[in-house]
Amino acid sequence: MIDVQRLAVLREVARHGSFNRAALALHCTPSAVSQQIAALERGLGAPAVERSTRGVTLTDAGRLLVEAADSVAAELADTQRRIEQLTAERTALTIATFASGGRRLLPAALSGFVADHPEVELTVLEAEPEESLPGVREGRADLALAYHFEGPPPARPGDRSGLDWTPLGEDPLRVVLPHDHPAAARYRQRPEPLHLAELADQRWVLGCRKSASQLAGYADLVGVELRISCTATDYDFAQSLVRAGVGIALIPEIGLIPEIRVAPEIGPTPDTGPASHPELTALPLAEPSPRRHLGLALSRRRRGPAAVLAEELASRLLDRTEPAAPP
Repeated sequence: MIDVQRLAVLREVARHGSFNRAALALHCTPSAVSQQIAALERGLGAPAVERSTRGVTLTDAGRLLVEAADSVAAELADTQRRIEQLTAERTALTIATFASGGRRLLPAALSGFVADHPEVELTVLEAEPEESLPGVREGRADLALAYHFEGPPPARPGDRSGLDWTPLGEDPLRVVLPHDHPAAARYRQRPEPLHLAELADQRWVLGCRKSASQLAGYADLVGVELRISCTATDYDFAQSLVRAGVGIALIPEIGLIPEIRVAPEIGPTPDTGPASHPELTALPLAEPSPRRHLGLALSRRRRGPAAVLAEELASRLLDRTEPAAPP
């Protein structure tokens, strides 16, 4: 029989990469951690970790044990929440969302949901996918509005992620620049997506470190060296710097400020006075252009009233979300 407490210790060792750091997280001594792991290995009949002067790494058996530990922790967290809800007058529902999705996609679904379910104690957490997806797996959230870039989705049918992933559509990244920029003028004359080579002499303002890595990969692909003026953590801030003339930006479509002109409808600027002239334009990049893939994550283990409500809210999001698509 595998001891659950020793599994929890192994989980911390895997998370922190050493006995010393795991001991700090568990508020015990490194010797106690080492003894727990040794006892686990004796009962298992196989090594769970490989020890070295640089720390510890999991063996194949250790990785299987940590996956089991994650499942046990998620089940226990779910059971604790359900027990708490037995005596609670209101059902708690926690939603995790990334910031631009929370601004553009979530409110439309929430407005009707909140009106229909006044008994629900709703909590919304702002979290990037690397935090929100483990939060759903471990029971800290019931539903996550998240995204991934290229590659496989965060969860697939039958895998061990503990999640069900429902795609919402694509969110292409756009080049944001002043409306009177030469590239915008060229697009008005010939509405074809921009090649990065056209922007090789530009300085860039990046609103997210992950979009920065996407742009860097795209630049490497076409052989362009980027000149970066700023790497921020907020898309609105990045677009304000573009408006100020600091550079141009790469922004996901749902992160665009509302007043921006989005291709292919940029058209000529109407002659109604300077105050009404849109200052910024968002243009598409030529393929293979970077994009985010949006989706919803639900726990496969979640049961009870919160699970039913999370499914309903996910359905409302699917109904109200029109997946973004490149022009």
